Parts: sequence; structure tokens; C-alpha cells
Amino acid sequence: MTSPSTADNAASTAFFAARDRLLELAADPARARAEFTWPDVGPDFNWAHDVFDVIAAGNDTTALWIAEADGTEVKRSFAEMKRRSDQVAHWLLAQGARKGDVAMLMLGNRLELWEIMLAALKIGVVILPTSVVLGAGELVDRVDRGQVKWVFAAPEDAMKFAQVPGSYRGVVVGFDAAERDQRAALYDWLDFGEARSSSVASVPKRTRSDDTSLIYFTSGTTSLPKIVEHSHTSYPLGHLSTMAWIGVRPGDVHSVVSAPGWGKHAWSSFFSPWNVGATIFVLNYARFDAAHFVSELDRAGVNTFCAPPTVWRMLIQHQLDRKPAALRELLSAGEPLNPEVIARIREWWGIEIRDGYGQTETTALIGTMPGEAVVPGAMGRPLPGVAAVLADPLSGELVDEGEICLPLGAAAAGAGAGRPVNLMPGYFGNAEATEKAMRGGYFHTGDVAQRDADGVLTFVGRTDDIFKSSDFKVSPFEVESALLEHPLVAEAAVVGAPDETRLNVTKAYVALAAGAAADADTAREVLAFARGAMPAYMRVRRIEFYELPKTASGKIRRVELRQREVTAFDAGERIATEWRDDDFDGLKSAN
Repeated sequence: MTSPSTADNAASTAFFAARDRLLELAADPARARAEFTWPDVGPDFNWAHDVFDVIAAGNDTTALWIAEADGTEVKRSFAEMKRRSDQVAHWLLAQGARKGDVAMLMLGNRLELWEIMLAALKIGVVILPTSVVLGAGELVDRVDRGQVKWVFAAPEDAMKFAQVPGSYRGVVVGFDAAERDQRAALYDWLDFGEARSSSVASVPKRTRSDDTSLIYFTSGTTSLPKIVEHSHTSYPLGHLSTMAWIGVRPGDVHSVVSAPGWGKHAWSSFFSPWNVGATIFVLNYARFDAAHFVSELDRAGVNTFCAPPTVWRMLIQHQLDRKPAALRELLSAGEPLNPEVIARIREWWGIEIRDGYGQTETTALIGTMPGEAVVPGAMGRPLPGVAAVLADPLSGELVDEGEICLPLGAAAAGAGAGRPVNLMPGYFGNAEATEKAMRGGYFHTGDVAQRDADGVLTFVGRTDDIFKSSDFKVSPFEVESALLEHPLVAEAAVVGAPDETRLNVTKAYVALAAGAAADADTAREVLAFARGAMPAYMRVRRIEFYELPKTASGKIRRVELRQREVTAFDAGERIATEWRDDDFDGLKSAN
């Protein structure tokens, strides 16, 4: 495609050349993987200046489209977003914001979130996306360890900061809609509405490529999340790999189910679609209505759509077999998507859901690209620019089943770099964690995968989720996938329950489908099904109907369930609400 004018900007020229090459090779994934190299954008790359503003110049195409549950909506063009982000940038500078300041953005999917993100990138303010579901206790840790200087929040969330100490400055977004008590409590916060009177002149670039652009607290499957630090290249430039995986094209409408505050939002609701000038469509809702959701995808003419496995399962439960007309690419991310879900959507909509894999520490690393055959249950292959390998967690030897790792050497990174372009510089304020993650010449993801003869990778589990039972390694994901084939099972989380004889036995925590009874009959039925669906060493021997604990980003906290089992075992107690296979006469002899 023809790139926008880059006004002799070397960084822009290099970026768009690499982007256009990926678009040209979109129909030939093998060539894209073989030929793509990360562009050399020089020492002062800034995505907001060098990419977004270039695309936005004189561009009246819709950049952002936010639809509300009540039927109202807001649309802004690329040119309008450029003008407004410059205005916000000038206002922030006038309030005393400086390059390197950390700004916590605790905002939902509202227009101001995108305005502030663009403005912050332009002036070098470090963005800390933060979920609105967090309470004051969690915010204390984030403000402290994140060294927060600015907080942006809507009135209802700003009120939480009365219990959060720190030397930060608060900015209320939507102060005009605040209730009387909120206005009184937030009297010393700045009103973001004042930014509308600032200058709309372009803002000079003041960052370098290796300056920090965003920091993220990890999703918190452990008690104290680490802080991921990204530069102006690792995330903004790195999302060329995500763009290639999504398959978004110029002129597309892209939509994703993702809450702000987590990396996936920046992946799919900011950098990747705007890399090609596509429209981002956001549907807000207080309560998920599957039928309305699909109808809105149709109304908006969405071409590329990404959702986590939970949403795909909900769509199936509601029997939504009518395909939104414009859909071309379907994607899943967050946790591996089970093969039976892919099969059902393919049957209904004639499109296969492509899976992908990445981490908060990276952009997209592995995926099935547009036009490639979907291998049921598999993630795909390393994406263009990504040199992922599998290493034995103990020996470090390269193997066909092992931990997903990124080589840190120059040969793997391309373009003469010493490390992968789309990898974080490190963990913010935690050199020890950074050293551990990047030991032995690799970045260690902590995730285990298998590689088949064609080079396709299948997720096995976290290094700390996989367990042994009678000397066999059991992958929770494999067992969960088998369980999901039963119509009464909506979601499942599998852990190893300590056992004196087998070391561990397989236990399934199950969230039942709507209308299913959490009783002995259901337990027997699911246990019997599991016995026939998997080999003996993997068989589910215990089951409990349970509300699955999840992180705020939607990942199942298996570590919490595992600890529950360990606690009961250490106390010599049986969990009263579980069923075991030997509770049912004849079950073991049935298969």
C-alpha cells in the first residue's frame, strides 16, 4: 500500500516500509516469517509522533468509535484525535508534567483514555494502565512501587484515592458528571475538562527510543505482581508482530473484548489497528448480552474481532449461529482456546478462530496467521520477527517440548540488535527478577509448549501448573479441553491434588453451564465422561463445582486452587464439597 507522507522523517520512513512489507506478504505467511526484519527506527522513535500523527494528517477516517449500552455513541477521526492529543499534551505540560513522570490511567473505555495515552506518549510521560476494578488496597502498592506522579480517574474511582497515600497529583476525568459529595471530596484534584482550552499546535518530540513509554503490573497470579517496563520501541514498534497476527488491514474496523488496564487492551485497542489506520470499535456494556453484542458487531461492520475464551464460550452457550456480515478474521487470546470451541464457530460462521500467544513482557510471539490452516488446539508458529525456541527447563537443552524462550543474542533479534525488539527492557525497579527472567542467554516465559513435525506449537501449561501423577506429566490444559466437550461444563480449571500413592491425582474445578445442577448425578456424569475422554494417567478422579478464581484480566488463578488442595492435604482433611470417583459404585469399572 502507499504509505502516508513522512516528511523526510527517517524513523517514520523505516516504520512504514516494514509495515507495508508485512501487508504485502500477508497472503504468504511463510515468506513473511522468512523475510521480515525489524526496522531500524533510529535513536528517537516515538510512535505517537512518527506513526499516529503521520497517519492522522488530514485524515477524516474514523479512528475511534465507542458505542454505549444505552444506544449513544461517540466517533472521532484520526485528524480529530491528533488535534485533541496535542491539546492534552500542552495542558499536561502547563500543569507541570515532565518526561519520565509516571501517570496512572484508571479509566474505562471512554474517549479520554485514548486522548491521554496519545498525549502522554508524545511528551514522554510514562503510562501506567490500571483496571477500574482495583480497590484502594491494591492501589496503595501500585502507587508506591510504580512511583506514580499523576492519577487520572473518573469521579467514582477517584474517590478510592482518599485511602491511598502518595505525592501524586489527581486529575478528574468527567468532573462535570460528578455527584455533589464527589465534587466536595475531590476539590483539590484538577479538572481534565480544562484541557479543552489549551493550544492545538503540534508538540515537539522530546523522547528517545529507549526511554520508558509504559509500565504494567502483571496480572497477579502470584501475590505480588512484577512491574513490566516497556520502551518507545519494545511495545509501540513491537506491535508490528501483533498487527501481522491480527490480520488487520487499512480501512478495516477492528474490535476486541478487553478492559483497559491490561496489556491486551494496548495490543488490540491502540497500537495494532492504528498501525494501519483502521477503526477501533468499542462496545461498552454493564452486563454482557451475547445477542446484542453480535448484533453490534454486525451493525458496525467489524472485519477483525478478538475475544478471550470466556466470551467465545458464552456466544456458543447462547446458540448465536448467525455470522456478522463483515467479519473476516476471528481471534482468541488470553488463555489457550479449546478445539471444540473453534469447531463450533467454524460450523456456524464459516471462519476459524485463530489463536495467538504473547505476554505482558512482549508483544505477540506465536500465532496462526491469516490464511494458515488452524491446527485444533494449537497456538501456531513464531510470528515474523520472533525467534522463539523450546528449552528444557532443567538442562536448557533445545527440545520439542519445553519452555518457550526468546534468544537474547544478536543473530536472533535481527537488524543488528542485541535482543528481540518486542521484548521489555526489564522489570521496573527489580533487577533480580529481570536477571532471573533473562538468565542463560534467553528470556524465559514460564510457559511450556510442544512442537510438532511441521513446527506448529501447542500450549501445554505454565511451568508451575504442570504436575506429575504416577510419574506421568499432566497438562491441565489438555484435561480442561476434554472436559469442555461435555455440555454441562462451561469452564474448568484442573490442578494436581496431593495424593500419598500417586503423588498427585487430577482434580477438576468446574463452572457449570446454565441450568445444570451441582449435585451427585452431575458429578457422576462428568466423571464418567472424563474417564472415557482421556488416558488413565490423566483421568479426573475428583471434581468440585466451584466459582473459578480469576485475576482482574480474566486468567484463572490455578495457584489459588492448588493451595486449597495442599492445605486440605496437610490438615489430613477431605474437602467436603468435592466428589471422588470412588464415591460412585461401578464408576471405575465402567471404562
